[in-house]
Amino acid sequence: MVIPVHDVNPARRTPWVTYALIATNVFVFLSMPGTFGLPGESQLSQLCQLHAFLDQYAAVPQELIHGQTPRTVPTGEVGVGPQGPGCVIGPPGYDKSPALSVLTALFLHGGWLHLLGNMLFLLIFGNNIEDRMGHVRYLLFYVVCGYAASYGFAFLNSESGDPLIGASGAIAGVLGAYLVLYPKARVWVLVPFLIFLPLRLPAWLVLGFWFVLQAVYSSGQGVTDAGTVAYAAHVVGFLAGMAIAWPLRAGTPPPPEPRGLLFGRKARPRETW
Repeated sequence: MVIPVHDVNPARRTPWVTYALIATNVFVFLSMPGTFGLPGESQLSQLCQLHAFLDQYAAVPQELIHGQTPRTVPTGEVGVGPQGPGCVIGPPGYDKSPALSVLTALFLHGGWLHLLGNMLFLLIFGNNIEDRMGHVRYLLFYVVCGYAASYGFAFLNSESGDPLIGASGAIAGVLGAYLVLYPKARVWVLVPFLIFLPLRLPAWLVLGFWFVLQAVYSSGQGVTDAGTVAYAAHVVGFLAGMAIAWPLRAGTPPPPEPRGLLFGRKARPRETW
C-alpha cells in the first residue's frame, strides 16, 4: 500500500470547503464518547456511551433498507445483570431518521488512524476537485458520493445491524473524480519497502492501484478484517465520483507537468529536434 503525501497540481482558489470538512471531522471525533476518558470513568461506561452514541448517529444497513429502527438500544448506562456488569438496553429516547443518519455518519470515525488516513486523502486530492467544481457544487458532490457509498453498501449487506461510520465513501468519490479529471497529475507517495521510499507517480497509477485493492478486499480476498472495513462502500463511492466528474473532463485543464525531477532524481535534459 502506498501513502500519498503531496500532489503536483496547484489549485487556483483556496479550498475552504475541504478545510471546513476536515475541521468538522476532527471536531466531531474529539467530541465522541470514549475519545478522551473522564477521570474515574470505567472503560465499560465509555463503551456503553459509545454504543448508544453510534446507535443514534451512525448509519445501519438494516435501517437504511427496511426503514425501521430498533425498539431497544443501548442507553449509555451500565447495569448489573445475571451475566455480570453490562450495558443497559432500553427503548430509544430519540426519533432517528435512517436517511439523515447517513449524513451524520459521514463525520464519525472509529479511531485516530481511521480519521487521520481519511483526512490525509481528503487534504491531498480534495482541493483540486473543489477548485474544478466550485465550493457549493463540491460540497453537494461530496455528500452525494457519501450517500451513494452508504446506500450501495447497505444494499449489499441489507441484513447487517453493524453501524456504518466514516468519511471513506465520500472521499472515495473525491478520488474517483480526481482520477477522471487529473489522471496525469504527479503524486508524491511513500512506498514501504524496508524503508519508506519517496516516489513521484502518476495519479492514474496511485488511484487505480488503490481502487483495485478496495475491489479485491471487498470480495474478502487478501485481508482478514473485511468484516470491519466497508470496502464495498469505497468501491461504490469511487465509481459514483467517476460518473459525476466525467462530464467535466473535457473542460478541465491538464495539471502542470513538473520539470527537473523524476522519481526523486534529476531528469536528464530532453533533446530538441
